[in-house]
Amino acid sequence: MKTLLLVDGSSYLYRAYHALPDLRTAAGEPTGAVRGFVGMLRTLREQVPADYLACVFDAKGKTFRDDIYPEYKANRPPMPDDLARQIGPIHEVAAALGWPVLEIAGIEADDVIGTLAAHARTHGVRTVISTGDKDLAQLVNDTTLLVNTMSNERLDAAAVEAKFGVRPDQIVDYLTLVGDAVDNVPGVDKVGPKTAAKWLQQYGSLDAVIEHAGEIGGVVGENLRKALKWLPTARELVTVRTDHDLAEQVPHFDTLLARPVDTARSRALFERWEFRSFLKDMDAAAAPAPAADDPLPATHEPPPRLHYETLLTQAQLDDWLARIHAAPLTSIDTEITSLDPMRAQLVGISLSVAEHAACYIPLAHRYPGAPAQLERDAVLAHLKPWLQSERHKKLGQNLKYDAHVLANHGIRLAGIGHDTLLQSYVLEAHRSHDMDSLAERHLGRKTITYEEVCGKGANQIGFDEVALDRATEYAAEDAEVVYALHRALWPRIEDHAGLKYIYESLELPVSKILFEMERTGVLIDTFKLGAQSVEIARKLAELEARAHELAGQPFNLGSPKQIGEILFRKLGLPVAKKTASGAPSTDEEVLEKLAQDYPLPKVLLEHRALAKLKPTYCDKLPASVDPHTGRVHTSYGQAIAVTGRLSSSDPNLQNIPIRTAEGRRIREAFIAPAGSCIVSADYSQIELRIMAHISGDAGLLKAFAAGEDIHRATASEVFGVPLGEVTSEQRRYAKVI
Repeated sequence: MKTLLLVDGSSYLYRAYHALPDLRTAAGEPTGAVRGFVGMLRTLREQVPADYLACVFDAKGKTFRDDIYPEYKANRPPMPDDLARQIGPIHEVAAALGWPVLEIAGIEADDVIGTLAAHARTHGVRTVISTGDKDLAQLVNDTTLLVNTMSNERLDAAAVEAKFGVRPDQIVDYLTLVGDAVDNVPGVDKVGPKTAAKWLQQYGSLDAVIEHAGEIGGVVGENLRKALKWLPTARELVTVRTDHDLAEQVPHFDTLLARPVDTARSRALFERWEFRSFLKDMDAAAAPAPAADDPLPATHEPPPRLHYETLLTQAQLDDWLARIHAAPLTSIDTEITSLDPMRAQLVGISLSVAEHAACYIPLAHRYPGAPAQLERDAVLAHLKPWLQSERHKKLGQNLKYDAHVLANHGIRLAGIGHDTLLQSYVLEAHRSHDMDSLAERHLGRKTITYEEVCGKGANQIGFDEVALDRATEYAAEDAEVVYALHRALWPRIEDHAGLKYIYESLELPVSKILFEMERTGVLIDTFKLGAQSVEIARKLAELEARAHELAGQPFNLGSPKQIGEILFRKLGLPVAKKTASGAPSTDEEVLEKLAQDYPLPKVLLEHRALAKLKPTYCDKLPASVDPHTGRVHTSYGQAIAVTGRLSSSDPNLQNIPIRTAEGRRIREAFIAPAGSCIVSADYSQIELRIMAHISGDAGLLKAFAAGEDIHRATASEVFGVPLGEVTSEQRRYAKVI
């Protein structure tokens, strides 16, 4: 079948606008939405080959739905001015890229899309609709599916049912019951997606639900019966029309034939809006390829031949042992069974001492027909003197991790000479530092990804199940590419005295210290955390009961939608701000503001804070204890934060709260073993000392010269109390000042 590709332009306008930062031309004109929209269109054309195209937008003015229900979309905020200024350019660029652009007065984009999909079906053409709008799921059938380029979601009939719990032909009934807050279409009060899906699964249709309304008990049954007169109107509002007369705009189906890109017009628009990366892509695509019988330019060199060897015999291993002992620098990489550095076991080791050449030593591949491999302990016994030698220099990509893997086998890696992860971080802290990105950026090489070798998701296999020939391609390439990366990155650092100092005197030594810290781990009192978990659970139950009492009804304290209904619809509290979809926001900032005058938001904030503490710390930390060491082993990310700070993950030990009593009790669970103590060290107001030096401020200089706590001194001045009477809370406020 031929394919019609439809873009829900109105849906993607806002998504493109919010997805990108506030990008502007040199003259200050906003361009983020245009850039995002163009990127989406180009990606879509690559992913979905199509014979027919259309980019459909909402036109200004009323539609038939406004006549049916004057409050339709009444709660939508006006389009941001910066986005409104980009609508015209988006239409222009879409047309230049070969997309027929449709914007039909009096008809919503959804109805135009529904009608075009119906026409396509009669012409024997399948339809792919690119949208983020759940309402269009009602159009899905055997010739129509939805795709979302921003989430990579594809919805055919089976996927619709899996996502919503109802078939595509039941989506209209589902939306009628649930309502549509974005379009201000009320549903049945207190009926959410689960209840609506359950009713439709039980009764089959909205008409049948209405017919059995008297049998449905509880509050929702009562609400259903109250809404019976409204439901036919709601159903009409949420139904996407498929029968509009589009003859004037689309006189025949071939009007939608995919058009070639208007190169001259696209280039002019890209230059006008300063889309340099798109212009580069156009230049690259336009560059003529040499004819098959033309001689290649004299400067062109054929791609080098790669020599990757799989070591399966002792003789091969001995040969490589001689090479690495003689080499001034060897690149090493490990293949493992787990991403947990404390538990990972070796599957194989790869080595490289020159560009374009490397070896892979398989040690534990297990699959039907796998060839015999060298015994792991014997190989490690041969390699151990070299691995533990400070004299023989090693190179790797994040060698701190490989050091953990080897330590799991009783080997202490020494002689770490270089690490390409840290080289990249020193040179370009703001860029990505994974090996695949580095190879593409600095070597122009597309490397084999782990997913290409092992698969994705539920179908992913362990590396020990990968066939040896494929495993060698991947693993040997890792070691060899790192060697090539070092040759590209190191000269740039070596020639810059400041960078060289940071890399050699700070980053490399710190990496070794972090390894020791990770390996040692942190001792925690699991019993104390367990007791606190029980206590927090009790407090959460009390706060939930209190919230229900203040609201006058039960509701889900974890549901922003239900909280919004209670606070703003039932209690009539003032709306401070709205979400992108137009619903009243219930974020922490809003609740904190409301909590100054109303009791329920204050209770919600307390509940929200405790609800984060319990699973994140009280429950997760004890579960993170390594059974072999009895300690928690976090990973310290050295090349993540652009500011140079460390990050902590799996678990994160850096964000444990301190401002609440419950948070301080969690910190008390970090303990030292008998005979040891925990020491806390910190720079003493280092930024303020620098500021005092640069500014020469008399007050700051005096406080520091007298050895005073600057925040306490500020609090004393601000609150007009003697220095010795400043409370910890006043000091905290002064610190903010």
